Amino acid sequence: LCPPAGSRTMSVAEDAEWLRRVRKQFGNIAGEHKEINLEEFKSALQVKESFFAERFFALFDSDGSGTISLEELLKALSLLVHGSQTDKLRFLFQVYDVDGRTVGLSGCGSAWGVPAVTCCGARSPRAGSGCIDPDELRLVLRWCLRESAIALPEERLADLTWALFEAADKDHSGSITFEELREELEGFPEVMENLTISAASWLKPPPPTERSCRPRYLTRAYWHNHRGKLAFLGGYISLNLLLFALAALRHAGLGGWLVVARGCGQCLNFNCSFLAVLMLRRCLTWLRATPIAKVLPLDQHVVFHQLVGYVVLALAAVHTGAHVANFSRLARQDGRHALAEYLLSARPGAGGLGGTASQTGLALQGLLAAMLAFSSPCIRRSGHFEVFYWTHLSYISVWTLLILHGPHFWKWFAVPGCLFALEKVAGLAWRRAGGLRIVEVNLLPSKVTHLVIERPQFFRYEPGDYVYLNIPAIATYEWHPFTISSAPEQQETLWLHIRSLGQWTNKLYEYFQQPELPSPEPKPLSRSLREKRCRRWAQVGADGAQLLANAGCYIDGPYGTPTRRIFTSEHAVLIGAGIGITPFASILQSIMYRYRRRKQSCPSCHYSWCEDLRDEEMTLRKVDFIWINRDQKHFEWFVSLLTKLEMEQAEQEPGEPFLEMHMYMTSALSKNDMKAIGLQMALDLLAAKEQRDSITGLRTRTQPGRPDWSKVFGKVAEEKKGKVQVFLCGSPALAKVIRAHCEHFGFRFFKENF
Repeated sequence: LCPPAGSRTMSVAEDAEWLRRVRKQFGNIAGEHKEINLEEFKSALQVKESFFAERFFALFDSDGSGTISLEELLKALSLLVHGSQTDKLRFLFQVYDVDGRTVGLSGCGSAWGVPAVTCCGARSPRAGSGCIDPDELRLVLRWCLRESAIALPEERLADLTWALFEAADKDHSGSITFEELREELEGFPEVMENLTISAASWLKPPPPTERSCRPRYLTRAYWHNHRGKLAFLGGYISLNLLLFALAALRHAGLGGWLVVARGCGQCLNFNCSFLAVLMLRRCLTWLRATPIAKVLPLDQHVVFHQLVGYVVLALAAVHTGAHVANFSRLARQDGRHALAEYLLSARPGAGGLGGTASQTGLALQGLLAAMLAFSSPCIRRSGHFEVFYWTHLSYISVWTLLILHGPHFWKWFAVPGCLFALEKVAGLAWRRAGGLRIVEVNLLPSKVTHLVIERPQFFRYEPGDYVYLNIPAIATYEWHPFTISSAPEQQETLWLHIRSLGQWTNKLYEYFQQPELPSPEPKPLSRSLREKRCRRWAQVGADGAQLLANAGCYIDGPYGTPTRRIFTSEHAVLIGAGIGITPFASILQSIMYRYRRRKQSCPSCHYSWCEDLRDEEMTLRKVDFIWINRDQKHFEWFVSLLTKLEMEQAEQEPGEPFLEMHMYMTSALSKNDMKAIGLQMALDLLAAKEQRDSITGLRTRTQPGRPDWSKVFGKVAEEKKGKVQVFLCGSPALAKVIRAHCEHFGFRFFKENF
């Protein structure tokens, strides 16, 4: 027995196989007695709440013994799998008829009779009720909300109950009969379609994943969508092979080990310089505005930096090993010098400055190994960022030793090194210009810190850009990247929304969570606070923890991201998961500002409309914004912004919307789940009546569960608004899924990388 999974019907053979697996699994759970009790049933189903488990258990326990036998279970499941739509609808009715004694699922008497049991505190059932009254409906909907992790006040629950009850009670008798429920469900075709599978899919195991016999890396779609990255990798590999071959040919005849060492050394000259190129963030940001951005995979510069780092360590290991092998050969031939003398003593003609090639090489090998070891994600994300930061600063020592070690390295490093130094000087000059004030702090649900920072006078950025933030009061030397969530058109302040996921971000949240309450007369700052260059006043409002702060902070940036391509797309699909909405918040606000700038009105009738948004800087025809959240609280982060966007669009000329929003709540039961049918119907009915969603308050209806990406992208492809580009800010696991669907539909895919 497994939780709900797919929405596909099974063939007769698959159903038979599934029932066979259920029989086997039942035997493992039931043991020698061949029966399972309620607690074992709950454990097998892994349900969040006990209400529906008890309702299902009561319906399966046809003899009222308090246990389910294999015969009872298989009989019930066979009816759910092979029964008609009416059979399954009757089962749904029995689940909702909490206080009633049910008739058989197949309509033939007592096969599915419900014994006089109490479900989750509900009163004992009345014999032969056969109808659903408002109290029963309210009870079931309350448990549906709990199962979906949706928190609504009692008055909203009453509204949901009344909306569904009023629609289903056709004869206004004060109760819902089976025929009335079936008639109401027929007005929801997608529910009736799901009903044919949902009763059994709640218990069915996940369907096997369809795998292609050919790896995705060999498909034409993969090569087409990754042509820029693959071409870059091909050029990078070819250049390394060419450099190795040229160096090897130049030293041919000097011994095999020396040929290998010289070839790797030449490749190291290039790769150690290329590492600096890949981290020239200001130069890369500038390149994003040029045609080169369409050819080079600039969005992957951090990934390539990591890749080249691994290549450098591997080449260095081979280079060192080849030299050690060559020195060992020379020591055996010479007989006067031991291997240790070759490695640890400076000798004229041995290479490097003053013959120190061996010593500087060993030092380089140790530094590179330490940098790689302490750059791993387990170090950076486990509260030891300082270890990563300080060991990575040894790149200065690495480049210095390389200049001393290799006679030709400076030729490769001259241009990248100068650019790197200029970027660092520019950053230091910007930081030395003075700290910025944090003018407001809001502590949002799910430990999100919203910082409002004064905007420097000449600070210009594009929607979706990010900055490095340093707050000395939290950590003196730590700089962390965060996306700017405010629009560039907002002149006075910058917004940053920071989710507490690591040591630094948790310290930030806790720092502003413990306010110093303001006093009527301001007190002089203590010496320790002056030394931290930080002052703060707290103001706790009625809505929760809100702090008005004057805290010193520094920013470095802005730096560009893949989202800069959005305004030059034709049809953009923006996908944000949780706090991943932050780059898109900036973009959506920028779109809103552009709407306002181009809004026109007739002086006679005061009719308003918006001119075509497309121009040389913005070729968008359509934007689909998809926001996926785990629970209801996460929607509170930007709900006010989304409400404004909906209002802006509502004021424009009627027709197909330019911006279409799609909200998904993954903790909510999907429409394929039998337990969610009544709740989703009630939410749909109330949303249609009030023109707003009960979960978020937006006009856009929040969809339960996870998106069906095949349907989502299929609809996007049918709209034919132009070339589709998909932008994601979310987890690597989600990126893998969406990338595969983009390859299938031929959409270009971009993921935000810091």
